[in-house]
Amino acid sequence: MSGWKLTLPILIAVAGFIAMPEEKAQTGPGNNRLKASDLSGAEMYRTYCASCHGIDGKGAGPAAAALKKAPPDLTQIGKRNNGKFPDFRIVRIIDGSEVQAVHGSREMPMWGDYFREKQPDEGILAVRERNLTEYIRSIQQK
Repeated sequence: MSGWKLTLPILIAVAGFIAMPEEKAQTGPGNNRLKASDLSGAEMYRTYCASCHGIDGKGAGPAAAALKKAPPDLTQIGKRNNGKFPDFRIVRIIDGSEVQAVHGSREMPMWGDYFREKQPDEGILAVRERNLTEYIRSIQQK
């Protein structure tokens, strides 16, 4: 969890923003409205991940059959990592920072660029990535 110490000030600064009623939450140029669901880990998972990984995270989403390689079971990440959930690595996978050539090309979209385009504020981007990572942590099975 020590990797999150750097983002703690960002999370604290954004906390007040998140708590604002939806109709008053405004951000960025042109005051595009940011809804609470835009920051919800569960909602982001359903929107961006479940089509391949499945609602339950086990890798059997409706789009999985069209992929060359089956999506991994996200409920077993901790188990595959000797019982420890690798928070920092999951964020790096979500934002596209961790792409290893040895694994070949990746079919999974890297959502960091998309989230950055949707809302270029780096603090909000960090909250999105953190919330999605926390949601994936919450579906871990032993």
